[in-house]
Amino acid sequence: MKTLFDKVWDAHVVSQVENGPQVIYIDKHLIHEVTSPQAFAELEARNIPVFRPNQIVATADHNVPTIDQDKPITEPLSKQQLEQLAINCKKNNISFYGLGHPYQGIIHIISPELGITQPGMSLVCGDSHTSTHGAFGAIAFGIGTSQVAQVFASQCLLMNKPKSMRVTVNGKLNPNVQPKDVILYIISKIGTNSGTGYFCEYAGDVFENMSMEGRMTVCNMSIEMGARGGMIAPDQTTFDYLKGREFAPKGEEWEQKVAYWKTLPTDEGAVFDKEVEFDAADIQPMITFGTNPGMGIAVNDVIPSKDSLSENEKDSFEKSLKYMGFKDNQSIINYPIDYVFIGSCTNARIEDLRTVANYVKGKQRNENVVAWIVPGSKQVEKQAIEEGLDKIFEEAGFKLREPGCSACLAMNEDKVPEGKYCVSTSNRNFEGRQGPNSRTLLASPLLAAAAAVHGKIVDINQN
Repeated sequence: MKTLFDKVWDAHVVSQVENGPQVIYIDKHLIHEVTSPQAFAELEARNIPVFRPNQIVATADHNVPTIDQDKPITEPLSKQQLEQLAINCKKNNISFYGLGHPYQGIIHIISPELGITQPGMSLVCGDSHTSTHGAFGAIAFGIGTSQVAQVFASQCLLMNKPKSMRVTVNGKLNPNVQPKDVILYIISKIGTNSGTGYFCEYAGDVFENMSMEGRMTVCNMSIEMGARGGMIAPDQTTFDYLKGREFAPKGEEWEQKVAYWKTLPTDEGAVFDKEVEFDAADIQPMITFGTNPGMGIAVNDVIPSKDSLSENEKDSFEKSLKYMGFKDNQSIINYPIDYVFIGSCTNARIEDLRTVANYVKGKQRNENVVAWIVPGSKQVEKQAIEEGLDKIFEEAGFKLREPGCSACLAMNEDKVPEGKYCVSTSNRNFEGRQGPNSRTLLASPLLAAAAAVHGKIVDINQN
């Protein structure tokens, strides 16, 4: 009896080092402008060619501007990195979707929407949120720059097989609870280190009933509980999403692939190294209050008391609250906010933008809030315009920007100023993540939209 993870991992073992790690074949290598230049330089210095350029896909995302992308980039480092990526890709015959290309966007959004990401694959990228692709029943994880060079040179990685865990959520979700709330709830309950050393499979009818976009949001944040990656078994929802996409299999190959993909789900009776279960009825719309994604509460709840924590947790808890300007036992309902960021590889898909448009239609953005709506790709942007979402946003005082990682990590021009509060649909609320001394509260697109309209944190079930 094998788990989904076992089946996919074992299918990619090239060889086993005696009493040591395994050599794993990598089906797809995703690259962007930030973590690839050093790896390309290393190969060039050692006169090693890129082994399988056809297995590599590149895009510009981390530090691209999200307005005026048709104009020359003014930020020197961004300009240099983007130009270098274009040069490296051309030199090595790698597919590159740069600024202006109809497929450009955040790497973890364009690969699924183009049908590059498929069940049963192994995928890597020099980016921690590569776990997103596990939503398709693929093994996907982030790697460091030296490993990027390894994959360039050999299309393989030397790795120890992680352990397996399963998080099961059954039942019916409460009103206004979104996939982002589900994963924030899980991390708040089991902690940011609970997944360390594991690949996590999400199971139960909550995930079975989720759209592919929702599943990608959940798997995206697996890394935030310390897991190497997250996975959801492929099913009809997966196949329906992929069919007909640009690089998805066609014709007879499609039928053969689907037949194989149907063999991937975990066998009944397969044993996991760790199991966790939750009831969907316990999950409410969530928001974070601290400086890691595990510091989350139901939006209508209060920040925990420091007296409820162990001694070794208290120092970091108090430091976090001091940074955020909050107190324990405090409700943050009606707390004023300054910025709202709707975007990132966690929540910048068309489903997310539709959720926001549906909420803000007929309403107005609060005049004290700066709101950024950043689509995850040119295709998402195009679809949003075709559906008239941009008009809804404009009438409500929002502007649909151009694709990029944007204010998720402040590696570009979209930075939250010092001391300002930002309700963000991204994946990390670390100190300074969205700009030096900025304060981030993670939430779903629905809760973020409500905060932008009201100018404060609100209970979405009451608004």
